[in-house]
Amino acid sequence: LFQCSQLHGETSQKLEVSALKISMACVDMLTNLLSIYVVCLQDFFGVSMIVPLLSLHVKTLGASPTVAGVVGSLYGILQFFSSTLVGSWSDVVGRSYCLLACILFSALGYFVLSISTNVFLFAIARIFVGIFKHTHSISKVLISDLVSEKERLLVIGYFNTASSFGFILGPVIGGYFMELEGGFYLTAFICASIFILNAGLFWMLLWYEKKIDTNAWSPVNQAGDVPSVEVKSTLQIQALSHDTMKRGIPVESFWTQVLTVLKRLGSIAHSDLWDVFLVRLLMSVAVMLYHSNFVLALQERFGMKPKLTGYLISYSSTLGVAAGFLLRPITRFYQHNTYAILLRSTIITCVSTMLYALSENVWTVVLSATFLAFSTTVGRTCITDFELAVGGNQASGLLIGLGQSVSAMGRILSPLLSGIAQEISPRGPPILGGLMGLKAVLILVFNKSRYSVSGGTKLKST
Repeated sequence: LFQCSQLHGETSQKLEVSALKISMACVDMLTNLLSIYVVCLQDFFGVSMIVPLLSLHVKTLGASPTVAGVVGSLYGILQFFSSTLVGSWSDVVGRSYCLLACILFSALGYFVLSISTNVFLFAIARIFVGIFKHTHSISKVLISDLVSEKERLLVIGYFNTASSFGFILGPVIGGYFMELEGGFYLTAFICASIFILNAGLFWMLLWYEKKIDTNAWSPVNQAGDVPSVEVKSTLQIQALSHDTMKRGIPVESFWTQVLTVLKRLGSIAHSDLWDVFLVRLLMSVAVMLYHSNFVLALQERFGMKPKLTGYLISYSSTLGVAAGFLLRPITRFYQHNTYAILLRSTIITCVSTMLYALSENVWTVVLSATFLAFSTTVGRTCITDFELAVGGNQASGLLIGLGQSVSAMGRILSPLLSGIAQEISPRGPPILGGLMGLKAVLILVFNKSRYSVSGGTKLKST
């Protein structure tokens, strides 16, 4: 009886230690995720303060409309080329190193912007930001590495929601500072300071992870040096978190990194992922066409004043944030089937866009905006998870970077297509967007046989 009691006590003690280790690992991962959320929220807060003021500032510098247009297009063009390269570079040197470099060089770009007293300095600042402002995409890759595939869609959705909060607050603060003397330069300096703060916060996170990894317990079952089931779970969680965060010092030479990046690009070029990227391009252009002449179209079609249109846009943005919190019940309802969620959100976006284009009263516009706010938020999250699920996690940085390049191509094409469509009718851009959405739906439907759902979110190419 004494031996049984002693054995029971030892077993209980081992279970308590294992449970404590698992709890510590989960808290560690949660700390990493929350820190990245805070970094991204501050990032978008700073950017949204300054971006609405750029066109006004370049005009005050004496730039002609043509020069202002060329300088303004630098960011989109550089993002188109650099997104894929930086994403692939993060696969080679590690997410942490790449993200820290992007934050610091973006801070440099916004600091140059804070002293841009002429068009040349303004262009230099936009070049720095255009090449290195990939903090959002690299952060998205980093958090996707930290969690399991089953939780990836939900975590990315929360990440996008945190980013949206920054966009809600930033323009208000930026508009307030702009009314002060030298307001633009002050706002740009604050934006640069936020990026420096983010770099410091992320550096502290890396230091903390290194310290935790050094002082970690040896999670071995003391009854024979064989890991228990609970400890194995702990090892998996800790390895997932620590290995992702601590990789940050590139050991390869510069040219070795370049060759590795080019090889990865070649592998994607010969892959069967182009239909997925085509869906992203079509939906990006469709949504941009919907927003391209929104204020002007409502004024011409319904006589709506810009102030009321602003309220409608704020209403849509708020619903978009709320949609991020609905991802958990949505994923549970569809049993973590990313393809099914993406297909239905694309269908709703297509129908809502056409409903807006053909609407005859304001209330129909409000109804379409309501559905679009939810479908675009869910669809934007699903397409990222879908790309990672189909392409695999071995080159997740490259996949997300290429996705951002495709979105940048959409930002380049949508103004041209919108201008041509508006020559025909104010309803032209949303009608064209609805047709592109229909094309995306058909691509997803006809390529369904290429994907088989197994184990939740995992979609494997057959």
